[in-house]
Amino acid sequence: MATLLANGKYVKNGTEMTVHVLVEDGRIEKIWESSEPPHTEKNTETIDLKGKLISAGFIDMHVHLRDPGFEAKEDIVTGTRAAARGGFTTVACMPNSRPVTDNPETVTYIREKADKQGSARVLPMGAITVRELGKELTDMQALKEAGVVALSDDGVGVQEGRMMMDAMAEATKLGLPVVAHCEDNSLARGGAIHQGSYAEKHGIRGIPNEAESVHIARDILLAEATGAHYHVCHISTEQSVWMVREAKARGINVTAEVCPHHLLLTDEDIPAPDADGRVNTDFKMNPPLRSERDRQALLEGLKDGTIDIIVTDHAPHTREEKDQDIYRAPFGIVGLETAFPLLYTHLVKTGMFTLEEILYRMTRKPAELFGLPWGELKEGAPADITVIDLETEKQVDREKFLSKGKNTPFHGWKLKGWPVMTMLNGQIVWQEENFIKERG
Repeated sequence: MATLLANGKYVKNGTEMTVHVLVEDGRIEKIWESSEPPHTEKNTETIDLKGKLISAGFIDMHVHLRDPGFEAKEDIVTGTRAAARGGFTTVACMPNSRPVTDNPETVTYIREKADKQGSARVLPMGAITVRELGKELTDMQALKEAGVVALSDDGVGVQEGRMMMDAMAEATKLGLPVVAHCEDNSLARGGAIHQGSYAEKHGIRGIPNEAESVHIARDILLAEATGAHYHVCHISTEQSVWMVREAKARGINVTAEVCPHHLLLTDEDIPAPDADGRVNTDFKMNPPLRSERDRQALLEGLKDGTIDIIVTDHAPHTREEKDQDIYRAPFGIVGLETAFPLLYTHLVKTGMFTLEEILYRMTRKPAELFGLPWGELKEGAPADITVIDLETEKQVDREKFLSKGKNTPFHGWKLKGWPVMTMLNGQIVWQEENFIKERG
């Protein structure tokens, strides 16, 4: 049975228009640009979107599903439900599971479980080194044949330059991007937050900007030497943006991603320690929240294209883990269910970015970077579709998250731009309760 998504709002080349999208057999069969919906066959279900925004499904190239091995934090079922609720139809999961995704068997496990039980498409990333220990390269050929889309040791930086150069050379032969968590451990020195004013004021060991930017500088040179597609994870510093911008100007194949929390928050937004001296660890992530100067550099880099895409770095943890002190608590926050409302409310509604710019960096651009066949709302494309209510304002409520993780610094924020329906390959995989009632 076909489905007509009628009366959707669509933005193209800066112009808003009313569109009607016919979905059949998992693909977009036809798109009409007209004020009135077309006449359709009797066996077509019509869903009146009532002017809500219609977009290609979002693509997140950096999430942690914690499966296998850490299912108390998250698993493929709950993580992809959270993704669908956030409007994401495709997510790439990082390899720091247990076992690490450094072998074909684990890749196959992730793909098969996602295909059978997932609410979003899951693309595994394979590890660069065995067990992410930085000592021995994985069998990249076998990982590619099993279905990985890229290689990463996310969670740890590859510390040895020779190892990274060899990895880039091999990945280039195979046509796989190298997706790098950039952190020099000798500079990070076990820090818990950014080495800035908050850390100094409260006596907390900090992580300097250079821990990230030194690795990026090294890897840019290695990418130039090997011809690799080098992709920088969760960029966070002004110096990093400078170097990526210069590398692109030189024609080096370097791309970069940024997270909503680094675009919206700084270390000064971390609440003061409580009466017992405990810091709110829902503000602890890696890389850490940086300075206002860094944040402004990230916004500029995203605006001018130095930074290519937006990702969430969705990193769920249990409450017990996060309730430890600032040094023992793990890094990371959840992000799939709040990403677009945060960006729409604080970047689009404020006039800093157009709606089209943000959507592009969450749909078509990640597809282009990683050679994926999704991310476009056009005739003949897979029917991965997100419908968004741009008007209704709601508070972020961690207790209502579909993710097992509740670790967010945005609890209580009032936001607009909430997805209300997500369609994967023409099938509705999530819809908001009130939207169901509106449909009748």
